[in-house]
Amino acid sequence: MEELQELLYKYLNQSLVQMIISNPRNRENAGKIHLRPVLVKDELVFQASEYKEKKVYHKNLTKEEAVEQVLQWMELYRQLEVTAQCGQATVLISKKGKVTIKEKKDCTCAKQIDLSHNRKKKYILEPEKKVEFLVDLGVQTKEGKIVHAKYDKFRQINRFLEFIEDILPELPKDREVTILDFGCGKSYLTFAMYHYLKELKGYPVRIIGLDLKADVIAHCNELAEKYGYDGLRFFVGDIAQYDGVDAVDMVVTLHACDTATDYALDKAVKWGAKVILSVPCCQHELNRQMQNELLQPVLKYGLIKERMAALLTDALRAEILESKGYQVQILEFIDMEHTPKNILIRGVKKGGKKDAAAYRKVMEFFDVSPTLEILQNGKDE
Repeated sequence: MEELQELLYKYLNQSLVQMIISNPRNRENAGKIHLRPVLVKDELVFQASEYKEKKVYHKNLTKEEAVEQVLQWMELYRQLEVTAQCGQATVLISKKGKVTIKEKKDCTCAKQIDLSHNRKKKYILEPEKKVEFLVDLGVQTKEGKIVHAKYDKFRQINRFLEFIEDILPELPKDREVTILDFGCGKSYLTFAMYHYLKELKGYPVRIIGLDLKADVIAHCNELAEKYGYDGLRFFVGDIAQYDGVDAVDMVVTLHACDTATDYALDKAVKWGAKVILSVPCCQHELNRQMQNELLQPVLKYGLIKERMAALLTDALRAEILESKGYQVQILEFIDMEHTPKNILIRGVKKGGKKDAAAYRKVMEFFDVSPTLEILQNGKDE
């Protein structure tokens, strides 16, 4: 561990951005541990945050204490990631205790380090700033304060806007941007998206929200008119049959149930949408189809099969999108109010289609035929 100790002494200073310890050898240990430099009464210490289930435990360590503590932790974990102003390092520790260190000097990552002890989370929508639609939707009080019971909703809205912020360079700014939001529901995120793109970023946008509930759609249209959101309109309609536009720049589909997500993704691809943001829900289709003699000993457990089928469904959706020229990421979102589903599929059209042969072997292995594959390529391909 001498090489690791030298690395720690090198990076544990005020130029450190963060250290992340992960991949525990025992499930009883914290899932991950973060270290960052902070100033407490003008003294440099290192704040360690242990993430156990839904709780976070903090403690401050001097440099010597931090070195000793990290060495102890690395007997229980397999990986350490170090990010500093002018360098990065990855430490991997094998089962037999072999230490592998890969170090990369990179001054392009230099940035101002916030050494404050209690850093405030920076949100795209500021929690102290009153926004009318957040008040009407019950997220903020009339005074502009976040309603305590709705703080998770506020965090979810901001997390969603962070995903959009990442893809802003993909959207044109010299013409109207058309966005479709399928299954918009009460439209917390739809209003937030319009407010962010039009009011804060100045994009000329036309956003169409679509849902099956007529009373919800009527209320959303009333609110859009009240705020003067001329480019935001809501309609009653089904994802599979919607044909109100010929071309779309971005398609958003959040918690569309089961194969409704597939119909939305199919529409997005056929419209040539530059960006797709999808949070799937209730993936039942492959759970009904999935069978494999080799895996039968584990597939016989209903809960295991259900979770495997959900993950397989979204992985195949991502692969199908990549075969159509999209660069796809599967990211962690924040749980919706009415579902624990928290996977977001983000696709950006880049060209360079990926060969479909590999994912079709997976389909054959599990004996499944996803709706998106059928919609895009037909049953016989």
